[in-house]
Amino acid sequence: MSTAKSEVQSLLENLPDDCTLEDIQYHLYIVEKVHRGIDRAEKEGTVSHQDVEKRLSKWTTN
Repeated sequence: MSTAKSEVQSLLENLPDDCTLEDIQYHLYIVEKVHRGIDRAEKEGTVSHQDVEKRLSKWTTN
């Protein structure tokens, strides 16, 4: 597992040289949200695509 510091270094290496501090903050925010989502899925489980379609069918039309 990578450390937070190594993740940030990797992120910075992949962003363009002319990115702004706001760009960096946004990407760090997204990385954190992805990590939280993965952790939550591991702890609480996930919902299958089929179950999602069933749950949302009353709001969607085909």
